[in-house]
Amino acid sequence: MLHAWRSQSRIAFCLSGLALAAAGALIVAGCGKLLTTEPAPGERFDQPLAGLSNGELGDFQDGHTQFRKAFTINEGLGPVFNNLSCASCHSGDGRGIAGNTLVRFSRGTDLDYAEGGPQLQDKAIPGAVPERLPAGVDVSYRLPPPVFGVGLIEAITDSAILTGEDPGDANGDGISGRVNWVTPAPYLPADDPGGGTAPRVGRFGRKASNPSLLQQVTEAYHQDMGITSPYRPTENVNPVSPAAAGVDRATEPEVSEAKISDIAQYMRMLAPPSPGDMTPSRERGQTLFAGARCTGCHTPVMHTGWHDIMALANRDVALYSDLLIHDMGDALADN
Repeated sequence: MLHAWRSQSRIAFCLSGLALAAAGALIVAGCGKLLTTEPAPGERFDQPLAGLSNGELGDFQDGHTQFRKAFTINEGLGPVFNNLSCASCHSGDGRGIAGNTLVRFSRGTDLDYAEGGPQLQDKAIPGAVPERLPAGVDVSYRLPPPVFGVGLIEAITDSAILTGEDPGDANGDGISGRVNWVTPAPYLPADDPGGGTAPRVGRFGRKASNPSLLQQVTEAYHQDMGITSPYRPTENVNPVSPAAAGVDRATEPEVSEAKISDIAQYMRMLAPPSPGDMTPSRERGQTLFAGARCTGCHTPVMHTGWHDIMALANRDVALYSDLLIHDMGDALADN
């Protein structure tokens, strides 16, 4: 608290000094250096895309509120969980911080669901038992990813992603990226961007295991917070102590389809931060990046297709990813 007290004292000193007419100009100049200013829109992670309609901005705000909602036990938190809200993991809509690490585990290459896998829910409400890592398992620590710009990723066409696929390295450039074809969750509406009965291109989650933001939100509620929905109405429990599910006090499902949709729409409309000013150093880096063939995997620009949110439709996305799966060798395999 010492630093906060000193800051308050300096600000108070500046403000009181404004009454001194003789030194007014100097005091104002000093305060200008001490008082903070709001970040520029391009430097924030919680801003909407440019060009949204008034109705879309209203949807954005509804989702913004829901994203930050911290759940209580009476509202359905748990019985096992990782955090209280979306914003608790995705700090300021950016990447998670070290204290929000998620733990994935396996035995060899087979995920062990009998003991709670593949994600460890390390917290529990009173009366329930948090999950604990079994002995002798391979462990991977994962930071929650950023959620800004994900609507643009979802809007990139399957064909644009497939264009970069080269699983057998047919062109001999040493890069063998491939699409991860996944089966959409059966609860996804047919008109969802990742929905349907046929395999879809995965683009979200661990190793591109998810084709849809709606599915990503639904699973995050269920796995990370223990919140049920009409899409996932059965509680996620610790299989070693499943009887503890009875301590959850809320009626199932704990959130509605509308709430899930609110967050999915909010995430779709979150703008990515703007790049910094182009400088000679950045220009040299850009040249080196391309010369070292980093762009073989980190595709600088991809393209979206049609979208009912016009701000997402038919535009370039500075993604620096090809959204493909790459075999990085045994030394980097986390099983």
